Amino acid sequence: MSAPTLYIEKCDSYTPDVKESLLHLIRPFGWPEKAAGKRVAIKVNLLHGASPEKAVVTHPVLVKALSELLVEAGAESVVIGDSPGGLYTVSYLNHVYKLSQLLPCESERVHLNQNVETREGHYENAYLLHSFSYTAYLDDADLLIDFCKLKTHGMMGMSAAVKNMFGTIPGTTKPEYHMRFPNKTDFSKMLLDIYRYWHPDLCIVDAIDGMEGNGPSQGLPRHIGCLIAGTNAVEVDLVCAGIINLKPEDVPTLEVAEQLGLIQADTLDTLTTGGADWRDFVVRDYQNVAVKSDIAFAGKGGPIGRAFRSIARIFLKSRPQVRKKQCIGCAKCFQVCPARAITMKDKKPVIDRSQCIKCFCCQEFCPVGAMKVHRTPLAKLLSKNK
Repeated sequence: MSAPTLYIEKCDSYTPDVKESLLHLIRPFGWPEKAAGKRVAIKVNLLHGASPEKAVVTHPVLVKALSELLVEAGAESVVIGDSPGGLYTVSYLNHVYKLSQLLPCESERVHLNQNVETREGHYENAYLLHSFSYTAYLDDADLLIDFCKLKTHGMMGMSAAVKNMFGTIPGTTKPEYHMRFPNKTDFSKMLLDIYRYWHPDLCIVDAIDGMEGNGPSQGLPRHIGCLIAGTNAVEVDLVCAGIINLKPEDVPTLEVAEQLGLIQADTLDTLTTGGADWRDFVVRDYQNVAVKSDIAFAGKGGPIGRAFRSIARIFLKSRPQVRKKQCIGCAKCFQVCPARAITMKDKKPVIDRSQCIKCFCCQEFCPVGAMKVHRTPLAKLLSKNK
């Protein structure tokens, strides 16, 4: 029997016995024994400092359990890290670690990353991202684990294993990449380049409680009840999408991955999986974010057809929109906007639609969820009819 490329473990809560569930999850891939004598980096999801019950970050109980398993298997050292949105400084990292309740993870051989150096990477085989900045602490690791949180995402539909690797880009430079690649297709290629450059040795998804709605930071926790692991982040994401009731074409990274040949139309049906069946965890009414910005209109050719499609795209595009009653006037959206499309007027954000690149950074980093993904009435109607 061939070894699984993906494994799913039923797990209902973040109790101490989750360590046993993690062991069952990673053992089919030769872990934690692979860690013996190695320096292991765990790249978690720390979008910003948030208490675990909000489902924003990789749950600290899981991170601690995984670290203990690696150390018990003989790992020389384990470093836990990420580059949250904002300044990439030691003080800010420690602020995020504290709010995310990761401090108890530290021990003699387990450390929270304190190295804020950055380096320049070069990827000859990239689709688009041939040169980039990255967090230097990863260079000190022999093995890399991508430990993400399953969440909705305003720009990319879903945040899971592939998107999590964007956190290897230093926080303050992330907006530059949104400006370089404002198109969803190009942004997806860039994310796939980052994943392919690092190619983590193992990908793990915290899907005990995911996030639905206004993700990836201000949505609501939604119980799913499983952990997912695999060696291919694109295939892992394919299963994650299925679990939260999304098709590959609903997630730009998966749609582009199929176009590039990284997955096939039937990949989900041909994966060699182990453990539980992913179909048992599908949440049919998961509150997702529609990210499609155009529609094909098959058969509408010629100049009139092209004009019709152009007009239709305008009326179907999602865009960020502030709910002023919820807004606290913190100006975070103004600070993170890579296109400088936001100004503050009477302590409230005003979006210049002619400058907005629809990267949804404002929505992603709004601390109170006042910035929403707005869908046009026509887009809502078409989705409902569909």
